[in-house]
Amino acid sequence: MKVVKNVLQMQKIALKHLQNGDEIGLVPTMGALHEGHVSLFLKSKRNDDITIVSMFVNPMQFGPNEDYLKYPRPIEKDLEICEKNHVDYVFVPPANDMFPQGYETFVEVKFLQDVLCGLFRPIHFRGVATVIVKLLNVSYANRAYFGMKDFQQFKIIEKMAKDLNFKTKIIPCPIVRERSGLAISSRNCYLSADEKNASRNIFKILKEALQDFKNKDLNLVKRNAVSKLKKIMNSKIDYAEIVNFNDLLIADKATKKAVFAIAIWIGKTRLLDNIVMIK
Repeated sequence: MKVVKNVLQMQKIALKHLQNGDEIGLVPTMGALHEGHVSLFLKSKRNDDITIVSMFVNPMQFGPNEDYLKYPRPIEKDLEICEKNHVDYVFVPPANDMFPQGYETFVEVKFLQDVLCGLFRPIHFRGVATVIVKLLNVSYANRAYFGMKDFQQFKIIEKMAKDLNFKTKIIPCPIVRERSGLAISSRNCYLSADEKNASRNIFKILKEALQDFKNKDLNLVKRNAVSKLKKIMNSKIDYAEIVNFNDLLIADKATKKAVFAIAIWIGKTRLLDNIVMIK
């Protein structure tokens, strides 16, 4: 495993592999690695000749009152996880190399970026889309892997890659959960023991909504779920919406494939989760 800290060096390495006929897999992360990330590494290892893991806490996707400076950065532990899972390259660029002084270019995916999380984090997805474009250009990736916990993020990146004619295939990967059902996230470390215990109800409520999806009015399904979510200790809901799988428009009775997506605060920790619903 080789650790690369310079954008141009990573690009030169990736280009050489591409010229040698190697297929390259990219797993973009912000570090603080967990089993969900590892599942992406392993999928790349199965599909690709070379696996690149980027670890970059992207300042462009954090708002002024968010946790950029506090975001966990356990670099030594992260590198151990990468080496244990036979990652070929770990790309850890400094912020001033990715976004040097005078940087002024951004990528936006209209509408998809403006709903759900976009209503609460207005600059977030612009920052995500921009950094992913840069990482795809630096890595020359044939495939890039994204967990479905951040479902809106996946749909935005999928749409962006299609609209901008990237050759990279955007690969969705299943949510990895703790035994309790809680979706694994780097931010779970912020939860107290009581909050973590309470958070396991989120997936339980989503599964109950899934059972109701085929038989009940969607507004009733949503109201029932929201009522249950509000009863979770120290919870505050940002949104709980049933949307069409492809375009994130609000689902209706004609919808055959939907996603129930939620963002909920447990104490001071904001958690995302979702479940796919098919009639």
